[in-house]
Amino acid sequence: TEDDETGEIVGFNQYGYDGEDFIALDLQTLTWIAPKPQALITKLRWDTGKARLEYNKNYYIHKCPEWLKKYVHYGKSFLRRTEFPSVSLLQKTPSSPVSCHATGFYPDRAMMFWRKDGEELYEDVEHGEILSNHDGSFQMSIELKLSSVPPEDWRRYECVFQLSGVKDDIVTELNKAVIRTNWVSPSDFPAVAVIGGVAGLLLLLAVSIAAFFIWSRNCQGFQLVNREQ
Repeated sequence: TEDDETGEIVGFNQYGYDGEDFIALDLQTLTWIAPKPQALITKLRWDTGKARLEYNKNYYIHKCPEWLKKYVHYGKSFLRRTEFPSVSLLQKTPSSPVSCHATGFYPDRAMMFWRKDGEELYEDVEHGEILSNHDGSFQMSIELKLSSVPPEDWRRYECVFQLSGVKDDIVTELNKAVIRTNWVSPSDFPAVAVIGGVAGLLLLLAVSIAAFFIWSRNCQGFQLVNREQ
């Protein structure tokens, strides 16, 4: 328990039975208090163990509160930690929406939005859910449709990430040069790869034709032998 005036935290040791108080230890007098007649026998027996009573006094006045404060501090430090995300711009194809993706942040009280010329956008924007990562952090994304955005206006758009309790935002400018994608234009495939693929196909076809003729010749020879016999 915590003293409202001094802030001192003191432990206690008490037992209940069938939803009611049964017996409790008075740490000042080092005697057990029995509010029920049924607990009197237990009180008389436990009051004789002075060494045990001294241990309980030290434990519940000093050790237990110290440990409690320590673990509460550790818990608060973990729960109140702040981790900033890495933010990336992703796009499947040149005609797909651009996704602003943030991952690795904590806590999950976060917001993301697109803005143009400093004003938040509500149209052509799709919000994703906040998802958990395997390490206890979180990720989220928000997409911006580019069908109505001319290339010369890209620099007017920004993705904004806000984390609860943090003053500064993480702002990512819409820039084609930093967009990550796995898409490759057909015109970008090396000519050598195309030629190599065609040559491989022709070689496979030639081997198949040669194998067919060998099989056909052997089959005819076998039929001829059978007729002579």
